[in-house]
Amino acid sequence: MSDPNPYAADGDPNGAYQWGPVPGYGYPDAAPGYGYPQHPVPYAGPPPGFAAAPLMSVGDITVMPDSIVTPSGTMPLKGAVWTVTDMSRTEERMPAVAIVLAVVFFVFCLLGLLFLLMKEKVTTGYVQVTVTSGGRHHSTVVPALGPHTFPLVMGQVNYARSLCA
Repeated sequence: MSDPNPYAADGDPNGAYQWGPVPGYGYPDAAPGYGYPQHPVPYAGPPPGFAAAPLMSVGDITVMPDSIVTPSGTMPLKGAVWTVTDMSRTEERMPAVAIVLAVVFFVFCLLGLLFLLMKEKVTTGYVQVTVTSGGRHHSTVVPALGPHTFPLVMGQVNYARSLCA
C-alpha cells in the first residue's frame, strides 16, 4: 500500500479520485442508470382472451357476469331459478363436562348445581342450493357450521337472484 490513493485514476499524476466505471465499460447503448425519468408505458387493459372475474360463489357454483359455472357445465345467467333448502338443525344440550363437575362438587350444594346450568349449541346438517337454467340443473350442499349459515347462504343466493333478473 505504497500508493497514497488506491482509487486514483490510472496515469493521473495528482492521484485524483475517479468516479464511476472506467470509460468504455458496460454494454453498448445501455440505458442510463440515473437521470430524468422516462415516460411510463400507458395501461392497455388485460390481454385479449381473459375471462371475466367471478362475482360470487356458493359451494361449487360460481356466478360470472354472464353465466353460471358448475361442475356439470356452464349455464346462462339470465332466467336462472335458485332454490335454497335448510336441512340443518341446532340442538342445545348439557355438555358432559357439566355433569362431571356437578358430581365432583356435589359436596358444595349450590356450586354443584351451577354447573348444571352450562349449555352448548351444536349445529349439524347442511344447506342445499339448487340452480336451474337453460335446461340444466345443478345442486350443491354447504355444511352448516352454526345457526348463522342459512342466513349467510340465503344472502348470497338473493344476490345471485338479483343478477339473474
